[in-house]
Amino acid sequence: MQKTLRLGLAGLGTVGGGVLELLARHAGLVTARAGKTVEVTAVSARDKMKKRAHDISRLRWFDDSVALAKSDAIDVFVELMGGEGDPAKAAVEAALASAKPVVTANKALLAHHGAALARLAEAKGVALNFEASVAGGIPIIKTLREGLAGNRVGKLFGIMNGTCNYILTKMANEGRSFADVLKEAQALGYAEADPSFDVGGFDTAHKLAVLTSLAFGSEVDLASISIEGIEAITLADIGNASDMGYKIKLLGVAVAHAEGIEQRVHPTLVPKGSPVADTDGVFNAVVVKGDFAGDLMLEGRGAGAHPTASAVVADIVDIARGNWRPAFGVPAADLKPYRAAPTKAHEGGFYVALELHDRPGAVAAIARILADEKISIESIVQRGKQEKDAPRATAPFILITHDTLETAMRAALSRIETDGHVASRPRMIRIERL
Repeated sequence: MQKTLRLGLAGLGTVGGGVLELLARHAGLVTARAGKTVEVTAVSARDKMKKRAHDISRLRWFDDSVALAKSDAIDVFVELMGGEGDPAKAAVEAALASAKPVVTANKALLAHHGAALARLAEAKGVALNFEASVAGGIPIIKTLREGLAGNRVGKLFGIMNGTCNYILTKMANEGRSFADVLKEAQALGYAEADPSFDVGGFDTAHKLAVLTSLAFGSEVDLASISIEGIEAITLADIGNASDMGYKIKLLGVAVAHAEGIEQRVHPTLVPKGSPVADTDGVFNAVVVKGDFAGDLMLEGRGAGAHPTASAVVADIVDIARGNWRPAFGVPAADLKPYRAAPTKAHEGGFYVALELHDRPGAVAAIARILADEKISIESIVQRGKQEKDAPRATAPFILITHDTLETAMRAALSRIETDGHVASRPRMIRIERL
């Protein structure tokens, strides 16, 4: 039996550095759990001369990650470069084609090419492991693929982006604007210089696409996800939600219906006191509803060098032990074609914020439209006038609906927007009762 598992590490950024640190600090522990020595023997990155916290002078250097992936000098290829296309895609494909197991933290690669890569891995009889691709150190992939193997999952949802959760938490706790907190998050390194991938909901969508495939045995389908970010959330929305007993979180949600699968990413009102509502700051939380296990929630740090490296090394140890399984829990050939549920399948409550012209009949008109669409109101908050001296003053009108179909809610809002009683476009946020 080979006594050393040789790793080829492509990408020496935050996560790559974390993997080097973990393997150095816990060498004995990892060896005991893997049953053999695990060490990085070759690396690849964009800049060989860049100063790094870890000495890589004794490691074999490859300028080309594809050449590293094919090299006979390694047993396992660890891809930590990121990105949906090349060089990450070409390198992973090269490793698998060479019958080398792959460990990756690349959510974008999996969201776009997961099924094809899984087929290639199975054809070569090697592992494609990606625990670190979703929720950092939280073992949600193993939970879905292994721990809940005997369950039929009906729904999963959660906070999957620490940047958005940090921003919404700061806005709620400190009464600061989205723009102000975003600048702070960028200064602290929680948000990129271009934060649109995070705050626009796209990062969460990539992670949700991977989890949906694992949970429901379907092909990965990123394009079918309805995506809304948090850019439009105001302090007024956060204050109104709080007054009504809710917090606002960016959630990724996937639900299995008889008609198909529903996937959505959007700001969501969640009840105060619920575990998801209490997940603040840069933490992530994922809830899975299994028919036998019931509701499970996993919470922890969703990003960063140490949590993500922990997940990467867990996948490496599985390979060292010889633990092999299909990437998405079932053979890739058995993944069902993705079938999207119609929008009408989504049923739930809604928060609606309206800026009403403060004149007789406005509220009655809104109530009539909602009644026409068979939407009942759970609670209402009507604030004072915003422009006391204006001839056509407006007043905020906030309502929470009982559960209703989204198609009905959107039809009502379309009518409200054009009936002449509102001064601006209505704002709608979905509610998850949990």
